[in-house]
Amino acid sequence: MSSPPSPSQNYLLAALPTAEFERLAPHLELVELALGEILYEPAGQLQHAYFPTTAIVSLHYVTESGASAESAGVGNEGMVGIALFMGGETTPSSAVVQVAGHGYRLPVRLLKQEFGRAGLMQSLLLRYTQALITQIIQTAACNRHHSVEQQLCRWLLLTLDRAPARELIMTQELVASMLGVRREGITQAAGKLQGAGLIRYRRGHIAVLERSGLETRACECYTVVKKELSRLLSDVRYRQGIVAVVQ
Repeated sequence: MSSPPSPSQNYLLAALPTAEFERLAPHLELVELALGEILYEPAGQLQHAYFPTTAIVSLHYVTESGASAESAGVGNEGMVGIALFMGGETTPSSAVVQVAGHGYRLPVRLLKQEFGRAGLMQSLLLRYTQALITQIIQTAACNRHHSVEQQLCRWLLLTLDRAPARELIMTQELVASMLGVRREGITQAAGKLQGAGLIRYRRGHIAVLERSGLETRACECYTVVKKELSRLLSDVRYRQGIVAVVQ
């Protein structure tokens, strides 16, 4: 049985001291995030910050020709909308729901207000932003220098870290769009992984059978991103009853 929705399923919200969390709790709105839902578009005014719990959101850029590539993913380890407290207000990228699920959203005014108190919320968000920047940089390097199979392994592992299940509802077309490669490349790479017994793919679904095998075939980019998130947030204390999940 799945756990009932709770803000504490998001690691940043779970790490807030009781006093800070209780200031925000009445204003955190539980939202259902559907596959493909657009949370914000390029140059659009952001109205809310989103804290995913079971959903995963893709930050990606779409070119004038319609081609796209993901720069980073955000799940229950983080938040969507760092431009709100970084001073930019808008971004040239999009935020689209990659894996359907739930999350909590907070109005812009309240996020800025809490950030301006210079308490733990500010420290958490700045540390998370550094981890997100690391992910963006590493994704750019990975997309340029590593094989499609390595990229796919990295992407699957990062998605698994955020997803509550080992089976993902995901078409090859969507994965190709995320990685910015041709669908044929994903078909070939997924075929190799399936032939090795690491995943099982059927139309619209990818099930991971052997995670350790994916880790062996992935490039170093997955480990770099994971270690940086752990380094930045490993000393964070979680409220009583919440398991520390950044390892």
